[in-house]
Amino acid sequence: MWPMQLSGSMLINGVAFAIAFGFGFVLERSGFGDSRRLAAQFYFHEQRVLKVMFTAIITAMLLLFWSAALGLVDFDRIYVNETHLGPAIVGGLALGSGFIIGGYCPGTSLVSAATGKIDGAFFVGGVAFGVWVFSEFYDSVRAFFEHSGDMGRLQIFDLLGVDPGVTVVLAVLMAVGMFFGAERLERAFKGRRPKGYES
Repeated sequence: MWPMQLSGSMLINGVAFAIAFGFGFVLERSGFGDSRRLAAQFYFHEQRVLKVMFTAIITAMLLLFWSAALGLVDFDRIYVNETHLGPAIVGGLALGSGFIIGGYCPGTSLVSAATGKIDGAFFVGGVAFGVWVFSEFYDSVRAFFEHSGDMGRLQIFDLLGVDPGVTVVLAVLMAVGMFFGAERLERAFKGRRPKGYES
C-alpha cells in the first residue's frame, strides 16, 4: 500500500512541477520577465499583459465549460474560493500599486529572478517580507479578512442571474473588444514610449 501511495504522490508532484515549469517558461517567453514590458501596460505603450493573460483566461474558461458540458468534469466538485469583497478590494489595490511601482506581480517577479535579473530578485525579497509582516499582524485583522463582504461561493453567472453559457459568450465578446481596444491604444501611444524602451 505504501509504495502505491508514494508513487501516486510522486506522480502528482511531477505533474505539478511540469505545469509550474511550463507556466514559468511561457511567461518568460512572453516577455513577462522584463519589468519595463509589464509596467508599459499601465502607460498604454504595450498591452502584452492584457493580451496574454486574457487569452489564458478565455482558453481555460472554454476548456472548463466544454469539459463540464460533455460530462468530463463535474464543475460542482471544483473548489472555488469564497468571495470576500472587502479583502479583495484591499488586496487588489495593494497588488496593483506594487505592480505599478515595482513593475512585477509575485509570479512574474519569480520568473525575472529565475533568469538572473536583480530587480526581480529584490521584488521577490519584498514579497517574502510583506508576507511575513502580514502573517505577524494577521490576528489583528482576521475578522476583516474572513468576514468582510462575505458572499460565499460566487460565480459571475450567479451574480448576473444568467446561464453559464451566456456568461461564456459575453466573456469571449468582451475579450475580442478588449483586444481590439488594446491594439488601438498601442498604436496611439507608440510614439510616447520612454527613451531606451525596446519592445
